[in-house]
Amino acid sequence: MSARARIYAVVRRIPRGRVATYGQVALVAGLPRRARLVGYALAACEEEDVPWQRVVNAQGRVSGRSEPLFTDRQRVLLEQEGVAFSRSGRIDLERFGWRGPDPEWAKEHDYHPLNIEEKPGQPNLFD
Repeated sequence: MSARARIYAVVRRIPRGRVATYGQVALVAGLPRRARLVGYALAACEEEDVPWQRVVNAQGRVSGRSEPLFTDRQRVLLEQEGVAFSRSGRIDLERFGWRGPDPEWAKEHDYHPLNIEEKPGQPNLFD
């Protein structure tokens, strides 16, 4: 399976009303330290069933692109799903962050983080 297909499969697992970071998606897809690759794949995505809007940067912000009004569009879609933004435009990742795919699904599809160094306060992706 291509890296792009793995990324899309992971993003499809993010439930409505939750967000994941580019780095988290890369890690779960088996592409550690390839957050930019996730961004490129989502920018090029033409598959309508991939909820691209649910992927944000590590600060919990929508990352702007060259497409006019992209940031506003992503924010509106997330707000329609119940995701709240602070006055400064941040999403509380503790409250709205995705905790990763179901462990059984991840094992069945051979999706797992590689070379993870757990950091204090960082959610375990496979709880």
